Amino acid sequence: MTPQDYVQQKAAASGSSFYYAFLFLPPPRRAAITAFYAFCREVDDVVDDVQDPGVAATKLAWWQSEVDRAWRGQASHPALLALMPHAPTYGIELRHLQAVIEGCRMDLEQTRYLDFVSLKRYCHLVAGVVGEVSARIFGQIDPATTQYAHTLGLAFQLTNIVRDVGEDAGRGRIYLPIDELQRFDVKAHEVLKRQYSDRFEALMQFQATRAHALYDEALALLPAADRRSQKPGLMMASIYRTLLREIEHERFQVLHQRVALTPLRKLWLAWKVQALGRM
Repeated sequence: MTPQDYVQQKAAASGSSFYYAFLFLPPPRRAAITAFYAFCREVDDVVDDVQDPGVAATKLAWWQSEVDRAWRGQASHPALLALMPHAPTYGIELRHLQAVIEGCRMDLEQTRYLDFVSLKRYCHLVAGVVGEVSARIFGQIDPATTQYAHTLGLAFQLTNIVRDVGEDAGRGRIYLPIDELQRFDVKAHEVLKRQYSDRFEALMQFQATRAHALYDEALALLPAADRRSQKPGLMMASIYRTLLREIEHERFQVLHQRVALTPLRKLWLAWKVQALGRM
């Protein structure tokens, strides 16, 4: 199996909304974003799939070293072997990949966030930086698009947090800020035990409303010069925002299930942005 085959399989197997946006890119850009996404998945899987925190920390340290080796032309992992030929073309830097690893390391060291400011630091590493790299691969020409990409990445990550509250609770993690839990009188043990209440629904609606505001802010920040090149990001925004609305419609029944869109619906939403230019 070639490195290119490996990352393609990794991306396709994830079932992620990102994969459907990649399908509409020209081959060189599609190859670059697929390799980058596969790298992000590899690192993220260390935290989600490895039960022993010590083993996970060792694996992340290996990835940190592997990224350093890759920048010296000595990569060994297929995800980096597939990615590195594209790094100079699309301005992918060492700091970008190390930031993703650092964000995943935070999952090993921190299971609570005091306030939204603290949570934003985590979101910047695991989503904002990913948005920045993605925007470059998609064909960014205006420097102002970077701020759009960071804001959109934050909206994506907050949507993930809303969707995954139950799954994260199963791992002992609560990404909902502590001060907001207190504001809505939702106790941490209620989340960990997956107990619904009107208070929990109000808390989750607050999270969803903030995510919607960030989607609006991101779209307003996208420079006109980059609207065409950034269509893949807009496809993902359409898919993620539709998912968020589905979760709202189901009154945030996320503690015991993972709400998801069907692959066909994701493809339809992506095609609408590509063909019709609207979300």
